[in-house]
Order: sequence, then structure tokens, then C-alpha cells
Amino acid sequence: MRRAVNDLLGAYDKLIMDPVHGGIPLYRHEIQVIDHPLFQRLRNICQNDILILVFPGATHSRFLHSIGVMHVGTRMFRSMIDAYLRERQLSERMDLSLSQLDAIDYLAKTIRLGCLLHDSGHSSFSHQFTQARRIRELMSRPGRFADLWQGVDYSRYHQGEPDELEHEHYSVRVAHEVLTSVDLESAGLDAVDVIGIMETTDVTPSDTFCRHARTFWDFIAGDDAVAGAIPQRDVPGLVMGLLSSIVSGEIDADRADYMLRDGFHSSVTIGGFNLDHLLSNLRFGWDVTEPWMGLAITQKGLGALEDFVYSRYQMYRKVYAHKTALGFDWLLREAINEVLEDPESFEWIDTCLSDMNYFAELTDSFFWEAFRKVARRQPKSYSFSIVNRVKLKHLDTRENMAKAEITQHGNWLAGELGLNPVDVVTCSMRARFSNIQDNFNGIKVLVKNPVSRERSLRKITDVSAFFSKFGDGTITHFYHRPEVTTRAPSDLME
Repeated sequence: MRRAVNDLLGAYDKLIMDPVHGGIPLYRHEIQVIDHPLFQRLRNICQNDILILVFPGATHSRFLHSIGVMHVGTRMFRSMIDAYLRERQLSERMDLSLSQLDAIDYLAKTIRLGCLLHDSGHSSFSHQFTQARRIRELMSRPGRFADLWQGVDYSRYHQGEPDELEHEHYSVRVAHEVLTSVDLESAGLDAVDVIGIMETTDVTPSDTFCRHARTFWDFIAGDDAVAGAIPQRDVPGLVMGLLSSIVSGEIDADRADYMLRDGFHSSVTIGGFNLDHLLSNLRFGWDVTEPWMGLAITQKGLGALEDFVYSRYQMYRKVYAHKTALGFDWLLREAINEVLEDPESFEWIDTCLSDMNYFAELTDSFFWEAFRKVARRQPKSYSFSIVNRVKLKHLDTRENMAKAEITQHGNWLAGELGLNPVDVVTCSMRARFSNIQDNFNGIKVLVKNPVSRERSLRKITDVSAFFSKFGDGTITHFYHRPEVTTRAPSDLME
């Protein structure tokens, strides 16, 4: 208990200096997680695949982003706790009990580890890796999931085998490997609770979590908790859903960090928003009629939320979907396919994707060396284009085209420019914003009654017309395919 109180008061074992957030404190068990080879590998994985070829400052890694997400997640949770205490003036009326302090500390540390490990399963070049055709084929191989968990009972985290593996499944596997090798017991934590708030999992929380969740519910819900409006058996699942929304939701620690971090390192201002203002207006929300528990925002905080959404929208349009950036993404995927033509590289990557003993070897560095190897032997290759930053020739850009329309427009461009239709390639990025109109994925607005001064929860689109302006959209760029040799050089096929 003394440890919990000390931690809540701000005691820490180490401080990491971050260019975006400043000093980030770490606890002893978190240092052990960060020092693990499977987490250290994130130092060698760029946060934004090869965006550095367009925005030279974008050299930041998944390693620092993950630590930043942990910091933001902690701030989100503590801001809501502080607001609860401030608005109810509990500091003047009553003292928090030791069990309440212990519950808050347990949930806060669970959030921190969930945020820290949320991206631990990303492979080389982050999202672009799993979009390469030959990598998708590898990850879809029957038995891949069973091989990945060989000798380990995964039923605590997954109800069954997924049809296709994504990086989130690897994050869960890495988190299990890391958390079972560090001293979580001294921190009073359970790995199943941490992994339970990560994506793709379906867990039964530990008895410790259930006890703390009920204490937390009694603490924040007041009369609703006393009245038993939500059955005690349902409370742990609702609290776990609340924690999950902090790790991965529409307003989550992940998005908040990567927008600030990507904007900072890319030297653009469009990714900026006032994090302090946003966090100061977040609240715990619940509705006993559904039942539901999640994030709520005050009416005066809607402006900060609007800035957050608009900044994310602009980052997608101006940075992530930049015509030169998407062109390099296309070249990168083809270069990865090219490398996998080499049987030795194919076998090694296959091994890394199936065995945690070798997964730490799967970094950007491996592929950069492989690209250079291909480029030296075959100048007319996708690898040569990546290594020497040979850009695709951009032909046109269109938005919100259906698949058939994209093909039709590509053929039209080929005819007008005197090109073979197969030499016109496309690269699309889809930005998903429809959740904003669909109750913003569980985020609601606290609306104050001007007469009774009581607050009620409303759908965000019922309160602000701003969010109805956003929907899913696709940006498609058309390029002239570079002249390359379609087969890998013979000395790579031996």
C-alpha cells in the first residue's frame, strides 16, 4: 500500500527525457519492460515507415512513441481523477480510503503498461510491412498463429485462432513474452489485466482487477453504485472497456501522441492541438440504462476536441497521404516483395514471424541491408529506387473514387499520355472518420441543465454540428510505373 501511495504522489525510479512531452517518469517494473530485447527492437522501427524520405525530420521511432503513449495515457486517467475530486470537492469533505487509493493506482499502472506495449508487435516499417503482398501471404499461412504460441496457452487472451494475423496479434504475443519475464508481482499487477485492455483480446480479468474495479465504480458512481444500478458482476467488464478506450479509441493516448509527435518531427503545424485543454475537460462517463462506461467531455471542452479531430484530418490529407510519401510507400512494398524472392530471406522472415526467439531481429535495419544487396546487383529494381530515393512520377490525384472508377481513370490517363495501362499504378489511403458521427465510438458530452445544474450525457453529434462534416474518405494518387526487371538477380536466387 505504501508503494501505491508513493507512486500516486509522483515517486519514480527513472526519468526519460522526451522532445515532445519533456521528462517522462518510469517505475521499476516499466524499466524492466523497456529494457527487454523485444521492446528495445522498437528503437530500430521508424514510426512512419519511410516518411523520412519526404519529411527529413521524421526519424522518430516506435520506441519513443510507445513511451509517449504511456505518458499521455497516464495524464488522461489522472486528469479525470483530478477533475472528479475537484468538482465534488472531496478533498474538503472526506479523505480517500486506502482501498480507493490502491484501486486507482492499480488501474493507472495497468493503463501505463497497456499503452507502453500497444504497438510492440509492429514489424519493419510499421504498417507498410503487413501491406506488402508477399508478407500478407506469409502471415496468412495456415498454422501461423499456433506456431507463434507454441508451448503457450493463448486461451487467456484469445477465444480462438484469428483468420488472419495483424500486428495487434503480435503485440499481444510480445506483451505476454515481456510481462512474464519481468517482476510484475512486486508491482502487484497481473499480465492478463494489462493484455486485456489491448486490441484483439477477450479476457477474464483477475480477481485483483475485479476487486479494484468494484472499488473504483463505488468511488466514481456514488448514488448509482449504492443503488446497485449496474450488477456487480458487470462492473469489471465495464471498467476494462473504459481503460481500453484510453489505450485505443477515437480519443486515445495513441492518437494524441502520434499526432503531436509526427507533427513535431515533420516540422508541420497542422498536427498540433492543445493537449492540456483537451485533458482538463475529459471526464468519466456512465449510463446505467445501457449499461455503458467510457469517456465524456464537458461542453466547454468541445472546442479542444474539434481541434483534435480537425488536426488529425489534416495530418492524413497533408502528411500521411502526401503524393510523394504514398509513392514511396508503394515502392517500399514492392521492394519488400523483391527481397522475399530470395529463398534465404524468405525463410528467415518466415522464422521471425513464427518464433519469439527471433522476432526481435525483424527491424527496418534488416530490410535496408537487403534492399542495398538487391540494388547493388540490379540497378533496375524497386530496391534501387528506395535506396537511392528515386521518386515515382506523379500523374494525378483523385478523391473518393470507387475501385472501378480508379481502374477507369487509370486507363484514361494511360490513353491520354500514350502509356501502357499496366504502367499506370495507383496508391490509395483511406481515412476513417465515420465513428465521429456514430456516437464517436462511445464518447459522450456532459450537458449541464441551466435550471437544476445537473449534468446529463448526450451524443456528441446532438450537441455539435462540427463533427457531422467528417466521414470516411479515400485519396488516390496515380503514378507512372518505374522501369524495373521483374525477377530478382540470379545470384539472389541461389
